[in-house]
Amino acid sequence: MATNKEWMARRSAAVARGVGQTHGIFASHAENAELWDIEGRRYIDFAGGIAVLNTGHRHPKVMAAVDEQLKRFTHTCFQVIAYDGYVEVCEKLNALAPGNFPKKSLLLTSGAEALENAIKIARSYTGRSAVITFTGGYHGRTLMTLAMTGKVAPYKLGFGPFPAEVFHATFPNALHGVSIDDAKASLDQIFKNDVEAARVAAIVVEPVQGEGGFYVAPPEFLRYLRQLCDEYGIVLIADEVQTGAGRTGTWFAMSHSGVIPDLTTTAKSLAGGFPLSAVVGRADIMDAPAPGGLGGTYAGSPVACAAAIAVMQAFDEEQLLEKANVVGLQLTERLAQMQQRFPVIAEVRGLGAMVAIELFELDGKHNPSASLAKNIVTRAAEKGLILLSCGVYGNVIRILVPLTASAELIAEGLNILDEVLRELCNVAAAA
Repeated sequence: MATNKEWMARRSAAVARGVGQTHGIFASHAENAELWDIEGRRYIDFAGGIAVLNTGHRHPKVMAAVDEQLKRFTHTCFQVIAYDGYVEVCEKLNALAPGNFPKKSLLLTSGAEALENAIKIARSYTGRSAVITFTGGYHGRTLMTLAMTGKVAPYKLGFGPFPAEVFHATFPNALHGVSIDDAKASLDQIFKNDVEAARVAAIVVEPVQGEGGFYVAPPEFLRYLRQLCDEYGIVLIADEVQTGAGRTGTWFAMSHSGVIPDLTTTAKSLAGGFPLSAVVGRADIMDAPAPGGLGGTYAGSPVACAAAIAVMQAFDEEQLLEKANVVGLQLTERLAQMQQRFPVIAEVRGLGAMVAIELFELDGKHNPSASLAKNIVTRAAEKGLILLSCGVYGNVIRILVPLTASAELIAEGLNILDEVLRELCNVAAAA
């Protein structure tokens, strides 16, 4: 059997350079929160396919539902011949989304596709064109979602020009000295300097920034956005591609704040590892585009729909929303203990089981340490723990362990992280 190194050489020769890869590892098989590479080595998975595996690798209910669907049919294109799974997923999402009003949903394939369509729907409903998003936000890799993303490297490099009339307000970030008032003022400046509020179709916000660093949007700020949108007739869109499907202890993270968006996008863990995304929201807004204006050949795959229904059943039967809070508490308590011993950890933060640590240099100057984050990710993998970094400065370690992982397995993974921090911090101190 070929080794990881041999496959990496073949990858380099065959795969486009722009496709990044965090770890030089090729998967052989996986189960729940564990993964084995092609050389037989076991890893604890704290990455979850970047928030795709809230129900873990190969959840039994998901696998059984997919197997049953494969016996029926794999594809018809919903716009040609419909199927019950698509309708059932929409019904369930309409019931789960916050807000006591009629809702409708649209199923798609990727998170970026959901965001693209949410903007199309908002523009159709309002008759306006402009979009406001936030610094540090990440919304996808299509041209429109790249325009919306508030981080240049590596996502935007060499891909411009981007669609016009996308403006970036400042996301509140107390750790980096950005107050809620600063964020509010940045919106005022956009309305004064760039575009009048009457031409803004949508404001798009992540209730917890994902790729941006796991910064939680303050409820006060989300309430302000709701008020602003109501005042000017703007559609408020919650990007819950990473936060949705139960990661934060509620099905949608916006529920923590009590703020009800007009539209919500979701993807990633929605179908337990199968490609499915959605836009769900107010029925009158969702119905604005004319028939034929929404859809896609693979949108709402019957196989992915079967998986999503199984995911929702698993959440109910296994109390996974409650488990998210239990996992989050285990993570934050242990990471807070590490913070007491390792001053490089500037902050432990999160919502539910969407938890991260941010790393600073020990230079007294509040400088982010991207190099330490990179070294932690590399060294942890060598010891059998899969981690991911993120953040505008690349100095955040995020944890997205499956909610189905046992407390013992999570503790084992945290022990590895603790060991890595001891080694790297001692090396840094000695140097």
